[in-house]
Amino acid sequence: MKAIIMAGGFGTRLRPLTMNLPKPMVPMMNRPMMEHIVRLLARHGMTDLTSLLYFHPDAITSHFGDGSAFGCTMEYVRAEADFGTAGSVRNATEQLGINERILIISGDVLTDFDLTAALKFHEKKKAQATIVLTHAKNPLQFGIVMTNPDREITRFLEKPSWGEVFSDTINTGIYILEPEAYNEIPYKREFDFSKDLFPLLLKRKGALAGHIAEGYWRDIGNLSEYHEAHMDALAGMVDIEIEGKRHNGAIVEQDCQIEGARFRGQNAIARGTITEEGAMITNSIVGADCHIEAGAIVENSILWNGTRVGRNASLSHMVACYNVVIGDRATIDENVFIGEGSQIAENARVLSNVKLWPGKRVESGATLQTSLVWEDRWNRELFTNSRISGTSNIELIPEFAAKVGASLGAHVGLGQRVVISRDSDPGSRVLSRALVSGLMSAGVVVVDMQQTPIPLTRHHLRDARSSGGVHIRKNPIDRRRSDMIFFDSGGYDLPSNKSKAIERYFFGEDFPRAQFDQVGTIEFPAHTGEIYTKRFLSALDTDLITRAHFKIAIDYANGIASTIFPNILGAFGSEVVSINAYLEPSRLTRGREEFDRSTRHLANVVRSLSYQMGFILDAGGERVGLVDENGNIYINNSLLTILTKLFFESEIKRGRSVKKIAVPISATSEVEELAQEYGAEITYTKNTHADMMRAASEEDVSFVGGTLGGAIFPDYFFAVDGMFTVAKTMEMLAVVEKNLGDIAHDMPRHAQARKQVFCPTDDLGKVMRQAMDHSRDMKKVLVDGIKFYPHDGTNAWVLVIPEKERPYCTVLTDAREEREATKLAEEYADLVEEWKKAGN
Repeated sequence: MKAIIMAGGFGTRLRPLTMNLPKPMVPMMNRPMMEHIVRLLARHGMTDLTSLLYFHPDAITSHFGDGSAFGCTMEYVRAEADFGTAGSVRNATEQLGINERILIISGDVLTDFDLTAALKFHEKKKAQATIVLTHAKNPLQFGIVMTNPDREITRFLEKPSWGEVFSDTINTGIYILEPEAYNEIPYKREFDFSKDLFPLLLKRKGALAGHIAEGYWRDIGNLSEYHEAHMDALAGMVDIEIEGKRHNGAIVEQDCQIEGARFRGQNAIARGTITEEGAMITNSIVGADCHIEAGAIVENSILWNGTRVGRNASLSHMVACYNVVIGDRATIDENVFIGEGSQIAENARVLSNVKLWPGKRVESGATLQTSLVWEDRWNRELFTNSRISGTSNIELIPEFAAKVGASLGAHVGLGQRVVISRDSDPGSRVLSRALVSGLMSAGVVVVDMQQTPIPLTRHHLRDARSSGGVHIRKNPIDRRRSDMIFFDSGGYDLPSNKSKAIERYFFGEDFPRAQFDQVGTIEFPAHTGEIYTKRFLSALDTDLITRAHFKIAIDYANGIASTIFPNILGAFGSEVVSINAYLEPSRLTRGREEFDRSTRHLANVVRSLSYQMGFILDAGGERVGLVDENGNIYINNSLLTILTKLFFESEIKRGRSVKKIAVPISATSEVEELAQEYGAEITYTKNTHADMMRAASEEDVSFVGGTLGGAIFPDYFFAVDGMFTVAKTMEMLAVVEKNLGDIAHDMPRHAQARKQVFCPTDDLGKVMRQAMDHSRDMKKVLVDGIKFYPHDGTNAWVLVIPEKERPYCTVLTDAREEREATKLAEEYADLVEEWKKAGN
């Protein structure tokens, strides 16, 4: 049986460690990571090995040679092109004439799995492919796998969001494949295991099995994981070979001079290292030929070969690459990563969270500091969906925005165009200018729309030849925070594959800059408002609205919509009272209490003036709240229900049928009842704008309603537009010749209850797995979280869903009566508490 080692990784997130060597060759306990994999394979009798190479291949071939030094034979296949994970394996099997069972494993993980047990499982199941699985505390970065009691894989989801974490069982990237499985991979074509091959095998009964392995497994995906893996190895959590003999609190290799140094905890010292009198080493790994001078303190650190630490220097929770020199009395704080050949002079200090590229020098007495909070805040990921959010001028600062701009510029490429817009907040202006600077430094042409509502920005992107866009705003709920919202070309929300690409540039800090004569420029577009207004009015029956002679009140929330929407409303000849219809940056954010006061005030205005309706727009012009002629307020779910019913009735009145609508999985069951009443199919989406937009592009979907005040009318546009929702509501009421109160009178009524349970990130995957087990025999819907119907014969449901940005699990329930919904929420909140305490 042949084993194939995937050894082509760039290791972008491990920079600066991987600037000069491929990721599989990064030292782990003083040996290359891939060497631990080779030894693991040999330990289980797998000695016929092939390594697939791509980045810095010579570093791997020169170390392993023909494999004889490691008790195996080693062949190499260098990639001709990027054929994807599965495609590169098929390329190797064709080149080497392989037609037997193969085991595939990554060369840059740390594991001690029993591969023999995995092989026996595969043979017993007679599967065409077996994926080796494990349980992970935080499964977001991996492929989620679900199996039935026979360990046949039933569902596979690659790198999910928290709402898609239906289990904590993950794909480890270790596969056992029969020829009939890998022969399905097309030759010399891009093909991926998770996205292409496994979904294909899922269609065959029993073809794809999942073996849950016991033991240690960690993907060394970033610098934090790299450091933690070393600490785990020192603590004996993983069974790997560590060369040397125990001596005085350390495992010491040959030819070391360590007398006089003090060791605490667990340590590993490689050959030829010298530690002088009075040096203190605690829970650290020291490479070969290092020199630690008298009085130096090294704590929880990893020093690669050839590192020199001066007298009385102090190092804590850091990593130094090959041949780093740290001078006398220098101080290196936590989470610092120093590239190969760098020098920290005497009395210098490097503060927490700094990364030094190879060959850098910090001068004597200097203090090198990171960009304060944001480097620590975003040391794993930037984006939540298509948005970056943070505390204004603390986490989201100009330096950060400039770096994001440079990363976005590197992604879209030299000479491309990016559209920028913002609200009226001064902090948004600061971030916008910094972002523009970063983009221009990458040679990007910036189309600056300045103060513009989000819907106009999307419309401009649909028409313009731009690679994407960014809107910067004050967060509409929390006045302390700001948001950077990213758009793809055409105005759609930025997809996750592109946000991940931007993150790689950001964390790698290796984005290219334009030459001096290729620096980008700024353009200011003209007539955007006129084009938007023309398209807006052409999508409506303005004559019908005009004949209705509506009397309405609108609260603009001091947002940018107040600069354009009054002119549009003028085309309808309606009587309008405008509230907060001026720009006021200090009032762009409305907390819950302030929003409630505003809606109550709007309701009083509508009632006192005997108007037909009132609307409240958010500051960005995307979402709305509604008040009927009686002063009743409709927001979130109640707004969704009344808009859905109004849409159905207006379409019927026009003689048109509604085939399909789409709403988020958390939407009230009132909408489901309406769809059944009017004979329409309902499609459920995740509760994100990006997923609502995807639903709007599906065939036969004519309305997409959100639970947070947003609505999409696909015949007009693919994204939410609060101003159009206002006008469309007026048009639909004119069609049905009713007031809103009449529409609401016979709407279905359901109640929802919500409980939030504190749930550390490490327990969320386990909770979701327990929820899946609990609901195994219940009707369920898996779209975003786990939605199930606990009682036969009723339409009461429970949705268990992790929060994306906080360590909480939300239990949302829906039932006919408020008492029943509350009881269900309390019952399942208690169960979540039990599930997070359960063992694996």
